[in-house]
Amino acid sequence: MGFFSPNNSKNRYFGIWYKISTCTVVWVANRDSPLNDTSGALTLTQDGNLIVLNATNGNVFWSSRGNYNSNIHNPEAQLLATGNLVIRDANDENPENYLWQSFDHPSDTVLPGMKIGKNLVTGLDRVLRSWKNSDDPSTGNYSFLVNSNGFPQLLLMGSGSAARFRYGPWNGETFSGASRLNENKIYKFEFVINQEEMYYIFDLINSSVFSRLVLNQMGNLQRLSWNHKTQVWTASLTRPDGDCDKYGICHGYGICDNSINPICSCLDKFKPKKQEDWDSVDWSGGCVRKTPLNCKNDGFVRYSGVKLPDTRNSWYNKNMNLEECEKMCMKNCSCVAYANIDIRGEGSGCLLWFEDLMDIKNPGESGQDIYIRMASSELGSSGQKAKIIRVCLTLLAVILLLGLILTLYKWKKQQKRHKEGTQRQQELTREGTLGGSSRQTHRVESNMEDLELPVFDLVTILNATNYFSPQNKIGEGGFGPVYKGTLQGQEIAVKRLSKYSTQGLNEFKNEVILFAKLQHRNLVRLLGCCIDGEEKMLIYEFMPNNSLETFIFDENQRKLLDWPCRFRIINGIARGLLYLHQDSRLRIIHRDLKASNILLDEGMNSKISDFGMARSFGGSETEANTRRVVGTFGYMSPEYAVDGNFSVKSDVFSFEVLVLEIISGTRNRGFFHPDHHHNLIGHAWILHKEGRSLELIDTHLSKSVHVSEILRYIHVSLLCTQQFPEDRPSMSNVVLMLGSDGALPKPKEPGFFTERNLFYEAKTLSIKRTESSRNELSITIMEAR
Repeated sequence: MGFFSPNNSKNRYFGIWYKISTCTVVWVANRDSPLNDTSGALTLTQDGNLIVLNATNGNVFWSSRGNYNSNIHNPEAQLLATGNLVIRDANDENPENYLWQSFDHPSDTVLPGMKIGKNLVTGLDRVLRSWKNSDDPSTGNYSFLVNSNGFPQLLLMGSGSAARFRYGPWNGETFSGASRLNENKIYKFEFVINQEEMYYIFDLINSSVFSRLVLNQMGNLQRLSWNHKTQVWTASLTRPDGDCDKYGICHGYGICDNSINPICSCLDKFKPKKQEDWDSVDWSGGCVRKTPLNCKNDGFVRYSGVKLPDTRNSWYNKNMNLEECEKMCMKNCSCVAYANIDIRGEGSGCLLWFEDLMDIKNPGESGQDIYIRMASSELGSSGQKAKIIRVCLTLLAVILLLGLILTLYKWKKQQKRHKEGTQRQQELTREGTLGGSSRQTHRVESNMEDLELPVFDLVTILNATNYFSPQNKIGEGGFGPVYKGTLQGQEIAVKRLSKYSTQGLNEFKNEVILFAKLQHRNLVRLLGCCIDGEEKMLIYEFMPNNSLETFIFDENQRKLLDWPCRFRIINGIARGLLYLHQDSRLRIIHRDLKASNILLDEGMNSKISDFGMARSFGGSETEANTRRVVGTFGYMSPEYAVDGNFSVKSDVFSFEVLVLEIISGTRNRGFFHPDHHHNLIGHAWILHKEGRSLELIDTHLSKSVHVSEILRYIHVSLLCTQQFPEDRPSMSNVVLMLGSDGALPKPKEPGFFTERNLFYEAKTLSIKRTESSRNELSITIMEAR
């Protein structure tokens, strides 16, 4: 390393080069700040900062600006044999604990052991950038980097941030569609994606070979290896190489193949968007489906051996299998394709696309499978159907035989499990977990004798949940743990009352008594209960998509909820709440309506759950008062949180807080805005008054939202979150307003517009009343679960 002047330039730079070839510079420190004379000097300061300066006047032209520590007293800089210039503390026992290294700040060359990519913890982004020309090493027009939008991928970018070339996504073995990369004995490489980093790295197989990756001034990425005989660098790989390497040359749903002429064609079941342009070899319009999608009856067609399309607008999950991936894509009308992330073994992981598929290539053996959404009429021919029928008939006989064997096997296994269950019940009783007051159990059972609700014995539930196996546990709330199980061929969820639960026997009885009398498509169905000693359990239908909370407050999951899906969820909650308030045999006030208590079935339909806090009214009763305030801050109405008054209008308040959260993808409680100190309700009110309500909308809804419809929903939300109950509409009026186009009244200022101060006052009031009077006011805070 040292100072040099490239080719015909008189400027001076500090850099690193190969000993075997002095003109092969691999790293430049002051590439954008050259010295114009030979007065350059390299200095290491006492605090570990490496500086390039003018020795005559002391002007600094470059500084390493590393991660320094005031405790460093013996810094040293060293050029390693790898070509890495490092700064470290000579007193540190770990010689690889670098304060700074040139490998983290590449120029135009990737050396063995150097990473290109991002450190997600520190924010460091290692990007390769070309020289401007052979005489000027300053930053050029081209860059090679890891793009982390969607599923990470390697991109070669040109001027103006336009993609020039793209390696296909990493599939566990290589880059999708990248041929010849593994067919060498010179180097090995990998692409690492984890919670801390995402990067590309290569290492030499034979240390006597010199090989490097260079982004040249022409915007080409080259693999160069040193030829000891000819004493020159030889290019073994160049990207882009051929027309099909040019990014998106065939545009949306087009596929490129260098072996045919013309190189661009449409994928099967697609056609040119403008045929006359394609006839004149203009592919810029791309391709479209021959049959448009209709969402509900669509299916998927497999395309094999292709380079997977651009993943910058994609979503991924490493833990899902291909079947789960298909179901996830089918639920979202905006999802256009899916594929496995990892092709090793039987394949794993899920990758979803949400825009026109770009930059597809036919690379031959290095390609992989992708499943593209198609209208049902495009899914198969009569010949394929006949083939399916023949296969089904052939399998039918085998299935019948296997069914007979399986029935016998399950019968024997059931007998064995019944015996084990009895033994386990005896063990639990001896341990004291099932022991309890028989008088208390009799009292609970006697209160439920007249209910039309199945009561299951403990052995049945033990068998259904594999004895409350930890692998079957799907969550835990104030009631206790929840387990997934299978009962009589149906998937179930079992809520098991914990002895440490914040909810007790009264809440258990309340939920059983109320739920047994409620039947509605937007309420979670209670299948039965189990009471055995101190063991008390509720058995519900299983909701495969968990709660609404797991979707709307998660950055990745929220992408799956387009506006039609959120519209359906909101209206489902509204219909369920209207049933509770008006159409059920008893008037029910839920009192704990929140995102975690809205469950989603396989079709993303919303169902209200958790009636442990609910209260019922008979006749003409519509409101009540309590000294024990229960629920979740952020969803409670002002009159309930402060004075303990609750009514159907309390649920209306909670419902419309939910609507604002669903529309914005943001929690009401804990909401922060740099311009004010209001919660989400207050923020929505401010935007509404200023005519800027569209700023409240979740950014993921930008392509699926109906503006007039969503503005109406925000307006209705503000009507329902008004401070005084008498100003809020009933649920019947809410459902009517949401489903019509009529004029809406002007909302008044919402409750909790200054929520943070009000809660502080309420808590202070609680403390004062407890200390000075027997008229106590207590607030039970139930955190979201």
